[in-house]
Amino acid sequence: LFLAVCAVGIGGTFQYGYNVSIINAPTQHIHRFLNETWTTRYHKELNPDLLTFLWSVIASIFSLGGLCGALIGGSMAIRLGRKGALLMNNVIAILASILMGISFPTGLFELLIVGRFLIGINSGIGLCVQPLYIGEVAPKHLRGGMAMGSSIFLTGGILTGQIIGLRELLGGETYWPLLLSSSCFPAFAQLLFLPWFPESPRYLLIDRGDELSCTKALKRFHGSSDYRREMEDIQRECFAVDGEKPKKPWQLFTDRGVRWQLITVIVMTMGQQLSGINAIYFYATYIFKQAGISAGKIPYVTLGTGACECLTALTCGLLIDYVGRRYLIIGGYLLMSLWSTVLTLSLTYQDLYWWVPYVSMASIFAFILSFGLGPGGITNTLTAELFIQSSRPAAYMIAGTISWISFFTVGMLFPFIVNGLKQYCFLVFLLECSLVAAFIFLVIPETKNKSFLEIKKEFHKLNFGRNA
Repeated sequence: LFLAVCAVGIGGTFQYGYNVSIINAPTQHIHRFLNETWTTRYHKELNPDLLTFLWSVIASIFSLGGLCGALIGGSMAIRLGRKGALLMNNVIAILASILMGISFPTGLFELLIVGRFLIGINSGIGLCVQPLYIGEVAPKHLRGGMAMGSSIFLTGGILTGQIIGLRELLGGETYWPLLLSSSCFPAFAQLLFLPWFPESPRYLLIDRGDELSCTKALKRFHGSSDYRREMEDIQRECFAVDGEKPKKPWQLFTDRGVRWQLITVIVMTMGQQLSGINAIYFYATYIFKQAGISAGKIPYVTLGTGACECLTALTCGLLIDYVGRRYLIIGGYLLMSLWSTVLTLSLTYQDLYWWVPYVSMASIFAFILSFGLGPGGITNTLTAELFIQSSRPAAYMIAGTISWISFFTVGMLFPFIVNGLKQYCFLVFLLECSLVAAFIFLVIPETKNKSFLEIKKEFHKLNFGRNA
């Protein structure tokens, strides 16, 4: 089971984290490449506004690709199977890596744009299908810890991208095309290791009706003596589904039986993206400068933020099946509210005392730790747990779509919010985190050690009223 999480993670959420991270290091080199290419091609200087626009397209088209990937990820998981969809997804990553790698030697910056779009599609599919596979192969007593594998590999991808992007490695002017094309290595790793693991047993029995393959897969994952309990659980769910075909995303919006599960996933997904974590990274460089850290050393301090996220994802993975989902996610949002308050105060009085910038710096790390301990990891875990087999792929498509739209919206609007509100932007995030914590407290039951059918029954009263 552990090796299966590694095999799906390396080509799944790891790719997303890695590709979000690596684009920051070669910014200046890509600017120079765009200028030189434009001058060679049109024999005139590139207008600064057009340069900013081209760079914005290269950076943000990744989000558009991610949105497209989220829209097709669920359908791929139904048609090709969870494992088949992940394997096919690597072809997109390899093609994207080739295009980004040859953009510099050919002098075609358009290939960079197409490559970023394709790697966005790859990330969108991976974020949709990987948690689906892990949630379905995990036994219920380990489901939380295994589902955290998605977050661990995502944060591991961010940290790896930050390390590889250092100027001493591939972040220098000579090697930036290699940095952008290095996404092919996780793809090749998954193509090498994932074929050794079975398809999701739940998919094999409930969607395909292949009991023999399901039994073989369960024996591989749980051992020949312990697989029967899982088999009975899958058979109960298969009986409850009663041959119902996998639902389309729009069908979930009209299904009263999943109304509150869907509202929950939408609120949690938007809450995760709009929680202020992007603001923290935006402000980090400024705060590190205020604390007296030289510009040349800031990339190394930024590694600390990546290491923080990775550490909390691992900690959350160890705690989730003991503490439960509710305590961790509510606690995470409440702590983020607290650190938003501290950060607002410390940024307001930044110049008053010499030690205030260090309070801001500590608040940044504390905010990241709080995010990783709750909202960062548990949101994806709960998306898998709140739906039964027929609704789960569609739920991930909806969650993925909302996540990428929110990610894109934050990226576009956030600079204006920061410029308008300055440090008081964190009061907006304080309110948002508090409201999401209140919603989770009032609506979401604890899902620890419960089967998918038991969780569905928990929501029955909410969906159909107390007398149902």
